[in-house]
Amino acid sequence: VAKDLQMPPIHHRSIRVVSEGRTQYFSLHGQTGYLVTTERIDREQLCESVQPCVLRCEVIVEGEM
Repeated sequence: VAKDLQMPPIHHRSIRVVSEGRTQYFSLHGQTGYLVTTERIDREQLCESVQPCVLRCEVIVEGEM
């Protein structure tokens, strides 16, 4: 994410990843800026018969870019 946004090191900024629903499936690795999963994602449980299965999230960056 940090590379795609062409940002300086991520640990100097306030960045959050927000997912829909109660469970937050994604976060940003503090040193690398990689988007990582925070827990196992069970596609069959989340999407059941919905195709394609999509999990949406937003990356919120505070301050100037």
